[in-house]
Amino acid sequence: MSDAAQSTAAEVRAAAEAVKTALDRHLAAVERRSGEDDPAVYEAFNQLAAAAEVYDELLYDRYDEVTPFEIPGAEDALPPYAGPEEPNALSVLIRRDYAVAEPQRLLAQAQRIEAAEGEDGAPASGTVHGALGLLFGEFEPDEIASRHKEFGLEEGDSTLWVTAADEPAEPGEWLEAPFEQVDPQQVVCRFDVSAVFDDEIDDVEDDDEDRDGLEDELASDLDEDEDLEPLDADRR
Repeated sequence: MSDAAQSTAAEVRAAAEAVKTALDRHLAAVERRSGEDDPAVYEAFNQLAAAAEVYDELLYDRYDEVTPFEIPGAEDALPPYAGPEEPNALSVLIRRDYAVAEPQRLLAQAQRIEAAEGEDGAPASGTVHGALGLLFGEFEPDEIASRHKEFGLEEGDSTLWVTAADEPAEPGEWLEAPFEQVDPQQVVCRFDVSAVFDDEIDDVEDDDEDRDGLEDELASDLDEDEDLEPLDADRR
């Protein structure tokens, strides 16, 4: 970037103040949260992420320095909400990924379902895809999510989107393509769960541990130096 277009010190200072304000708002939202998935907390998080990103860019542009923190998912933040102020309808879109970690456990659970229902004919529980059909036909998705280990499943990423609309959709209107007409600007809130966030936290903790270990090593070396006898200034 040329000097003419370079950020000014005043712009960097203003961006820093915006981060402070966003931090205060985020803390206030957390303190007043109404539940685990409070939309106000999520909105404050996005505002903090946006303010921090602007500050980081201006700081680097002006002083060739970066901030020591990174907010997971900041680059994937939703655009500003542009839906109805008083929506008359909403849609909840959920995706949960699982890995079939223990097929035998899954098949055993499906066989129990079949035995309890006493259905005649070829058992569907003999195949993994048949067992999955029985499992999700018998239990609600939230119950499967809370008991996934019992069913031989391993959790993957998941996301939940809440979108607003002026009017409810007509019956059967979106059944052929339920997830293809989502307008990001109609999303009221979004909640993501992913192991990648845990990995980023672990990386930060590992860096902190490495830094602490280096500091301890340096401190130990300094202690050893203090035990050395001082040199004789008159010795030649």
